[in-house]
Amino acid sequence: MILLLLPVQAAGQKTIALSFDDVPRARGAFFTPDERTKRIIRELWRADAPQAVFFIVTGQLGHGDGYGGQLRIQAYVDAGHAIANHSNSHQRLSALTTEAYLADIDAAELWLKGRGAYRPWFRFPFLDEGGRDKTKRDAVRAGLAARGLRNGYVTAESSDWHLENLTREAVQANKKVNRKALRDLYVTWHVEAANFADTMMQKVTGRQPVQMLLLHETDLAALYVGDLVRALRKDGWTVVDADAAYADPIGAVMPDTAAANGTLTEALAWQAGQPAPRWYRYNDTKLATAMFREKVLDEGGGE
Repeated sequence: MILLLLPVQAAGQKTIALSFDDVPRARGAFFTPDERTKRIIRELWRADAPQAVFFIVTGQLGHGDGYGGQLRIQAYVDAGHAIANHSNSHQRLSALTTEAYLADIDAAELWLKGRGAYRPWFRFPFLDEGGRDKTKRDAVRAGLAARGLRNGYVTAESSDWHLENLTREAVQANKKVNRKALRDLYVTWHVEAANFADTMMQKVTGRQPVQMLLLHETDLAALYVGDLVRALRKDGWTVVDADAAYADPIGAVMPDTAAANGTLTEALAWQAGQPAPRWYRYNDTKLATAMFREKVLDEGGGE
């Protein structure tokens, strides 16, 4: 068992950065992709949020409505945000050979490299770093290093993609959506997930690293990301830019666990022998669905 111990920071130094996955996404429950991008940029600006990073799936460019994503990505860059690699086809490492997976990363790099605000960070789709196949995990880690790429890891998340899917399905079914309750779930779950990660990291590392919060480029982000930033600050968090987050020494750690899938927080907890659950409770999609139906759709079935 390897227990990571790094220099201890003063208590109460809760710092976090924002990242958005799966860019550019198609139409959601409420907005066109173009409308969504404009709202995300505006809400981040209104909340005085620092630079976020948008992880790009280059194979999604040219699909959907609007301008197929390229001008939307440029809009994020023009607004002062960073962009990074989320693969070309958004497939699980466990579903591909090492060679095919690295080739998919290379295809995305061809589009991304040389563009303004590009960062040499790669985020594994589905946070799948190879599952139980350690040989594949280590081969991809070596492949990333050879390419000058680093793991664009996540430390905190609340499965906002699932909340977005539930909302879209409800809207498509013409169900009444309580928008205030929806906002409360989106904001509260992310703040709780951040605090869960902060507590767990202190247990297993003895310090408070800069957290990296996983969001997705969703309509819910377009509606509520500004509220989220304000709520984080009210809860005692300092929101910092993505460059500051990935400058934290926690990013150099390569956990060795029985399965490589999930947040860095979970992996470090597993490596340190922390018993389950090592993840935020609303990452349990059954629990999240029940709470959504009770609070947002008034259908009952929550906790």
